[in-house]
Amino acid sequence: MRIARFTTGDDPRFALVQQEGDKTFLAVLGGDPLYMPAMPTGERVELGDGVRLLAPVIPRSKVVCVGKNYVDHAKEMGGEVPPSPLLFFKPNTSVVGPDDPIVLPDFTQEVSYEAELAVVISKVCKDVTPENARSYILGYTVANDVTARDAQRTDGQWARAKGFDTSCPLGPWIDTDLNPEDVGVRSRVNGEPRQDGRTRDMVFDVPFLVSYISEAMTLLPGDVILTGTPAGVGRIDHGDRVECEVEGLGVLANPVMRRR
Repeated sequence: MRIARFTTGDDPRFALVQQEGDKTFLAVLGGDPLYMPAMPTGERVELGDGVRLLAPVIPRSKVVCVGKNYVDHAKEMGGEVPPSPLLFFKPNTSVVGPDDPIVLPDFTQEVSYEAELAVVISKVCKDVTPENARSYILGYTVANDVTARDAQRTDGQWARAKGFDTSCPLGPWIDTDLNPEDVGVRSRVNGEPRQDGRTRDMVFDVPFLVSYISEAMTLLPGDVILTGTPAGVGRIDHGDRVECEVEGLGVLANPVMRRR
């Protein structure tokens, strides 16, 4: 099942994504599937002109991110994989959806893309075991952990570098059936391939991450975990278009702009 959040110009609504040939339809739901059963209203909307996909979830509480979770990425950043997951946060104000612009802040001149598999939590999650972790996962979506590299180097803490407005694109929808054990994680900038990794190469897998994080903090419905990025990260600039893809899930594309 794929769950989208969309608007046709009025209040955001949720829908099930249905593919029929080369057309995509949204079967509108009566409420937020995080808090009630996914009940279609009978209305269907074709995805196209006048329909705008939004970030499939706006975390009620937090986005928890994992750094250096692929060996090759740790090496390209000049470091080693940490002995336990390296955690940091993005605020929910950093979240944007498909085709929303990534706005480069004035304080940075070096911004990077990072394609990642994202985990969406379905219910209150505290002190769970890796074996039970999947029962707390609603599904998966695509993320771009946009990073101000110069601020990351100079600030010590990563709050500005990782948490500025528009630094967490999510989308295009949540897939509840995806098996995250071995799927491709890729990115392209202006159509040129940049990253091409697989989740099987993550140092800490999804069940372990959910368990590890839940030992320290309560995860709430709608919270999101970014699981790390493979090697190949690089700079994006005004006028670029960056695409992040998770195999079997979809493509998240965003233009890049700097306000003049």
